[in-house]
Parts: sequence; structure tokens; C-alpha cells
Amino acid sequence: MRIVVNGQQAFGKAVLDALVARGEEVAAVYCAPDARPDRPDPLKAAAGERGLPVFQPKSFRDPAVHEEFAALKPDLCVMAYVTKIVPSSFLDLPALGTIQYHPSLLPLHRGPSSINWPIIQGRTETGLTIFWPDDGLDTGPVLLQKKTAIGPDDTLGSIYFDRLFPMGVDAMLEAVDLVRDGKAPKLAQDEAQATYESWCTADDAGIDWSRPAGEIYNLIRGCNPQPGAWTMRGGAKLQIFDARLAEAPAGAGPGTVLSVSENGAVIAAAGGAVCAVRVRPEGAGKIAAAEAGLEPGEVLGG
Repeated sequence: MRIVVNGQQAFGKAVLDALVARGEEVAAVYCAPDARPDRPDPLKAAAGERGLPVFQPKSFRDPAVHEEFAALKPDLCVMAYVTKIVPSSFLDLPALGTIQYHPSLLPLHRGPSSINWPIIQGRTETGLTIFWPDDGLDTGPVLLQKKTAIGPDDTLGSIYFDRLFPMGVDAMLEAVDLVRDGKAPKLAQDEAQATYESWCTADDAGIDWSRPAGEIYNLIRGCNPQPGAWTMRGGAKLQIFDARLAEAPAGAGPGTVLSVSENGAVIAAAGGAVCAVRVRPEGAGKIAAAEAGLEPGEVLGG
């Protein structure tokens, strides 16, 4: 099959590398326009090293872009981390269609921050989906899915880099084989089970210490490393990254720093406490919480 890879960043590069390594015919690569000319996208750089044609359209709705794509005579388009809207008029041009990777168990967690939200919401399982995209947002038929547990100490970083990234590359290769063999299913998503969340931004990552300690811990984990959960301290933001649950004496005021040691800073919340281990004061780099100057008795938040 003549395959076109459409994607970006490390995941797009990893999919391209895997396809080329096993001898697939990659006809071209599509990726986002350069954000910085001096720092090319990893996928673009990998394609250039292999002498593959690279296209970086500003919009996939442009008829000229469609003509350019059709001229490649692709059999299959593989979308590996695409954030631009791609209309069905483009998706349907390859002889066998287009398949796409999404890091959640669709129809759950449609949207751009689909790894953050399951952790923040306290789910114990997530996964990935390879699906046939359409004009909706993550709404197309499912080709295959893979599941993975969310452990009590998992973070956005561990779930993605340790599991959903490598699992996703393998799943994409499996999906390509199913398409080639004419065995790729198209299973309609159950709209009654669908959920959607938008970008997880700094506005979503603010800590309310009056909330249960478990909820706060999930927020910290789901925002580590991006966008970084935060609280206010003396008029400045203090981001909290690595953390763990801890105990607090009855009646401790929410946001009160209960203790500080080399193990971290224990901060009271409803029904317990969170021990902040690694933090980032506003305008500085990440440091151990014990080095942040926190004092027992001070109150964070507000």
C-alpha cells in the first residue's frame, strides 16, 4: 500500500519510523506548518532525512491541497497526532480511507486533552482507539482499541510516555495490517456513552483546598507535567507536580501547610492532606518542595 503519514511531534515520528522499519511504502508526510523555522517538527525532520516529500498545508479545506494529495495516489492515510480539522472530503481521498490514533477509549473523552481528564476524574482505566475519522470530533467508527490501567500513582506523563505512546505505535501497525488484509472493522460509537472535554488548561488546574484530598491528588496527577496544577502563595502561583496522599489531623484548615521535611510539604485538604514533593514557584524552575521556603502554618490558596 502507498501510505501517507499525517501527524506531528514525537508520536508522528515514531509511527513513521515504525512503518519505514518494516518496509512499508510511505509516499509522503503531512505535518503542521513550522512554528519556528530553526526548530523543525520531529516528523518533518525524519521525513527529510529519508528524502520523503513533506507537505505543510495551512488548511486541509483548500481544494489545491486536495488535488496535491490526490496526485500522490495514496491507498491509506495514517493520522498520528493531528490537531488541525481535516474534512471528510480530504479523509476519503485515499483508496482505502484514513485511520487515526486517539488516546482514550472512544466514545469516552473525545477532545484534545483526552489523557488528562480520565486521571483528573479518578478513572482507573483508559486506553487508545484507532478509528476512521469523519467530519465530527473523534466520532468516526472504531477500528480497534487497547486498554491500560490507571494506577493510583500514575500521572499524565507516565500514562502517555510509558504506555499510550508505545502501545499507540504498535496499534497503528496492527491497524494498517487489518486494512491491508481487508479485515478492518468499522464499529459505530455508542453516542449514549459519549463524553467530551476541551483542552485542559491552567484555568482548569487551580487547586481548591476545600475539596477532598483524593480529588486534589487526581488533579495534580492529571496535570503533571502539563498544564501543572497550581495554588496561590503570597500573590504568586506555586505549581505542584509530584505529590502523594497524606493524613491530616481533624480540623486542619484547608490549604494549611502542616509540615515541611525532606520528604515534601504536607498541605491540608478536606478529609486528608496532599504531600507536595516537587513544585515550581512562579518565574522559577522545578525544585523539591522542601526547598521552596514553605513554612508550617502558612495557608495556600485564596
